[in-house]
Amino acid sequence: MLLIVAFWTFLALLTAANAVLDPRPRAVDPPFAWRSVGYAFFQYYLWALLTPLIFWLASRYTLERPDRMKRLLLFLVLGTAIAIGMEALLTWSRFELFFDRPQRGPFGPMRGGRGGGPFFGVRRLFWLDDLMVFIAIVAAGIARDYFWRYRARQEEGVRLEAQAADLQAQLARAQLAALRSQLDPHFLFNTLHAVSSLVERDPRGVRRMIARLSELLRSTLAVAQEPETTLEQELEFLRRYIEIMEIRFQGRLQVEMRIAPEALDALVPTLMLQPLVENAVKHGVSKVEGVGRIAISAEREGDRVRLEIRDNGPGPQREPDTAAEGVGLRNTRARLERLYGEAQDLSLAAAPDGGAIVTVTLPYHTPDDLRAAARTQPDEP
Repeated sequence: MLLIVAFWTFLALLTAANAVLDPRPRAVDPPFAWRSVGYAFFQYYLWALLTPLIFWLASRYTLERPDRMKRLLLFLVLGTAIAIGMEALLTWSRFELFFDRPQRGPFGPMRGGRGGGPFFGVRRLFWLDDLMVFIAIVAAGIARDYFWRYRARQEEGVRLEAQAADLQAQLARAQLAALRSQLDPHFLFNTLHAVSSLVERDPRGVRRMIARLSELLRSTLAVAQEPETTLEQELEFLRRYIEIMEIRFQGRLQVEMRIAPEALDALVPTLMLQPLVENAVKHGVSKVEGVGRIAISAEREGDRVRLEIRDNGPGPQREPDTAAEGVGLRNTRARLERLYGEAQDLSLAAAPDGGAIVTVTLPYHTPDDLRAAARTQPDEP
């Protein structure tokens, strides 16, 4: 409304200034100049009062298919009626309210006179000027309506994109939780199976295994809600699992870790190494007659971290495919894809000197990187 009033006030000021300052011969004598100012404001403020109504009509009856021609005809009829009414009102007000006598121009009375009556200008089609003003206001109203619709579509698009991103994140979290829910019972079942295999042969070892399993499960619950943890914390969890396996194999399992210090702060998926080591135990070490060996290494390579788990078992019997992989390896692969997309890689291959090698490559990032990224994010409204 302020913009509407300001616009018509500006036009009234221009018209009034022209009536007062124009040096050319004028139909209005100098004593009547101030009345021209009042008449200009009266005329344009009438249009200011009509503008909100015309804007509402432009937004209510948009020129869209299939009723475009009908609505154009509606605007034309309505505009003609408003223009004729405005012309009659302005003619009457000019000579009844603002001037005491008819004003004459080079071609006769200016827009009517006392003798001509309020319809003097109507009969001479002076209302066509008012119709042009009406059409201009309708055009401005249509442009305004399209602008607000465009803004609304943009805001709706942003809102839908945000909702889609949030739903995608929720779906990813749900899928990761589902994968974890499959891994946890799988890990517990295999560990309990190892415990049961020693019940008669080594009761003391069974008690130690149960104690380690209790610590392991407590650690699992502590990190259950976190999708990532540091490699150092992941290795601490893995050591508890390895202690259980060492008790099970009773001296026939040797595990070597070669971890580069700069890789310890790297974030890796929570409980990622345990199913990979379990896979090496089940398909590698358990099939060796003598001592089974597992080598775990980690190093940073630029903006990536490389993890490798090698065993001295019989190795893959054929080219691996995801359909033949066990639950642990298959779910770990799926978790990596969910967390890092194409920026990760997990491969299973035969080692040159026998056995199998599982290699995992991940983007290198640390908890400090996540905190720095969180600080740079704009606050949500």
